[in-house]
Amino acid sequence: MKLFKLNRVLHRWGSILALVPIAIIIISGVVLQLKKDIDAIQPPTRRGVGSELSISFDRILEVAKTASEADVKSWDDVDRLDVRPGKGMVKVRCKNNWEIQIDTQTGDILQVAVRRSDLIESIHDGSYFHDTFKLWIFLPAGIILVVLTLTGIYLFFRPYLAKRKQRGKAAEESDQ
Repeated sequence: MKLFKLNRVLHRWGSILALVPIAIIIISGVVLQLKKDIDAIQPPTRRGVGSELSISFDRILEVAKTASEADVKSWDDVDRLDVRPGKGMVKVRCKNNWEIQIDTQTGDILQVAVRRSDLIESIHDGSYFHDTFKLWIFLPAGIILVVLTLTGIYLFFRPYLAKRKQRGKAAEESDQ
């Protein structure tokens, strides 16, 4: 089989095989690009009154427990803390996708909101479906996308290269 025909066949079947995972990656990637602009994806960061962490971790947990929506009962319900000293606040990111922003000086709750960006990121990398899904579906789809890019570039430039080659042959024949 000639290289050109093999290239077209690989390009066609590769695009069909990778269509769904690549569409998921692209759409979720576009949504993630907007996460700082759309409050429903990621809550905006509020400002506290201080500029350093003045409250203890025990106090942070105690305050987080008072936010009934987030349903925090212990540190087991907390995924991570994101301390922003310059903004005078700490984000308590819960495992259930809720976020509690607490003033680092007064201990007041600045905001309680759902944080959807982590869910969208897990959809984007494929781990939302299953950890093996990301390695056996999304990784090959990414590799196929690289191959599609390279074969697409080849298919795009092939007519121009063929014309250049023909002009070179025509010039040689006219020189003889």
